[in-house]
Formats: sequence, C-alpha cells, structure tokens
Amino acid sequence: MRDYNYRKKWNDLLTPEIVKKLTLIHEYKGEQRLFIEAHKDELKELVEIAKVQSTEASNKIEGISTADDRLKNLVQAKTTPRNRDESEIAGYRDVLNTIHENYDYIPINANYILQLHRDLYKFLGNIDGGIFKTSDNIIREMDAEGNEKIRFRPVAAWETQASIDELCKAYNEAKGEADSLLLTMMFILDFLCIHPFNDGNGRMSRLLTLLLLYQSGFIVGKYISIEKIIEGSKETYYEVLQDSSINWHENENDYKPFVNYMLGVIVNAYREFESRVKLLTNPNLTKADRIRTVIKNHIGAITKSELMEMNPDISDTTIQRTLAELLKCGEIEKIGGGRYTKYVWKLED
Repeated sequence: MRDYNYRKKWNDLLTPEIVKKLTLIHEYKGEQRLFIEAHKDELKELVEIAKVQSTEASNKIEGISTADDRLKNLVQAKTTPRNRDESEIAGYRDVLNTIHENYDYIPINANYILQLHRDLYKFLGNIDGGIFKTSDNIIREMDAEGNEKIRFRPVAAWETQASIDELCKAYNEAKGEADSLLLTMMFILDFLCIHPFNDGNGRMSRLLTLLLLYQSGFIVGKYISIEKIIEGSKETYYEVLQDSSINWHENENDYKPFVNYMLGVIVNAYREFESRVKLLTNPNLTKADRIRTVIKNHIGAITKSELMEMNPDISDTTIQRTLAELLKCGEIEKIGGGRYTKYVWKLED
C-alpha cells in the first residue's frame, strides 16, 4: 500500500514560489479576520452569493447544471429538485451548508467522509451514496483524434477502505507539525488518486477542501467561491492533477504542481475578497460610484450579470441606470448586444 506519511513529505514542497504564496495567504488571513469582525452585517450578502456560485461551479465542472433561476431557488431551498441534475445540485447545497455551519465538529475520518457523500446523493435515493466504490474505476481521457486512453488508474476497490483510513490517519498525525495549507492540498491530491467512490469524487474533493481550510482558519471560501475560481481554470486544474499523480502508486509523485496551483486559487480568492470588501464598506462611495470603480479596475470587458454577482446588494435597476449614465458621458464602451452585451472602460488618449 502507498505510504501516506506527510511528516516526511511536506518539507519538500517549500520552494521559493510556494513559500511566497504561503506567506501571502497567511497575511490575507489576518487581514480578513479584522474585516469580518468589523463588517459582519455587510458580509452576509457575500456568503449567500458564494453559496450559489460554489454550488453552480462545482457541479458544472462535472457537467451537472440547471437554469439560473432554478439554481438560485434550489440553493435557497425555495423549490424542490425536478430531475437528476437538480437532485445532485440540492445534495451539494446541503453538504456545503453542513460544512459552513459545523466545520469545527466534523472529524477527518472515513465514517464522516461517507456521511457527507451519503448526503450528496440523498435526493436521488442512490444506493451508491455513502458507500465506497464497489468496482475498480479508471480515469480516462480523449485525445485530439477522439481516441480514448487511460489517464490514471486509482486504488482498487478492495483497497479503498484501508486507503482512506490510512489517508485520514496520516493527516491527523501530521496536524500541528506540517503547514496546514500544504497538508490540506496533499490530502486532497491523495484523495483524488484513491478515487474512493463510484461517483462524486470531484465534488467531494472540493467540499473536503473547504472543510479542511475552514478547520485551519482559512475561511475565505465562505465569502468568495473557490470552486468558481477552479471552474474558471479547469484545464490547468486537470493538467496539474495529472502531473502530480505520475508515479503516485510508487510513492514517487511530485505534489508541487497541484499544491502550487491550489495555493494560487486561494491567493486569488483572498484578493477578490479584499477588493470586494473595500468597495462594500467604503462610506464615501455611492452604489453608482461602486459600479463605476468596478468597471474601471476590471481587466477587460465585464457583463451586467458579473456586476450583479460582484455587488449583490445593488439592484438590477441601479446597475442598468448607472451603465446608461456611464455610456452617455462616454466613460465606458458597449460591446456586443442582447444577452452577450459587455462593457469596458474607455482608455484615455
């Protein structure tokens, strides 16, 4: 069986690039704590929008989706699932809420991982929910010519229970000794290589990422969707996952590509949190001023729906009126039309 002893491995990850990201994240963590204590009421809207974005993005990575209005109502438990996709979305919502509300009371062991997986499928009555895989699974990919090939061969079904037990044991033994961020990302990489379930491994890995981050005090994922950042760079996500799984069974894999990528995702989440909160809590900015500032500081074009996501407390009417005024005075340009309309700040000559 694979050696999961993180005590021997985590120091190998302390490259200059990774150390720089660790330092940044720890600095952001301290700043975020101060923001949260001072602006609890203003941040409630960010929590709700992050839940919607996280539920949408994590399921979208796996090809699971529904209409935007249905998604929001499902996440807010205002409607019941109509089909398989919506049932899986509702299950993700419930597990995400469980982690948000109870992360301090969820031990990292096989039984609790199984319980979370069971709840992921509770709206489907799925017999696979809450049990480890019953047959070997293989991760396949298609090449440019459409030929299928094996990308990775996970742990065999008969080894799964023991592998997850060893994984959790190694994680718990290394807590307090290894850097918690590095430990989290190594755990998630190994979880994905074990691939313990017949279905739902990717979504479970992202839920467990949030759980482990929250338990270590890195709660940015409550306010900014980490899953959405991953979904926006999923090609890179799959590339680094493959790179870090080479020679995994021989205990010779390199965690660095995956860990470096995931730390970059966390840095981006903290940066987005910081920029949103500064706008949200600046008493000198009107709502129209905030929209103007967001567009001016945004790299490239931005849609009205993106502006609404970034400013959940500002109404559709206010955003539309502000866009019309900015167009009228020539500060922004309109690109495209209809549902594909985007806006970009007009560069000064």
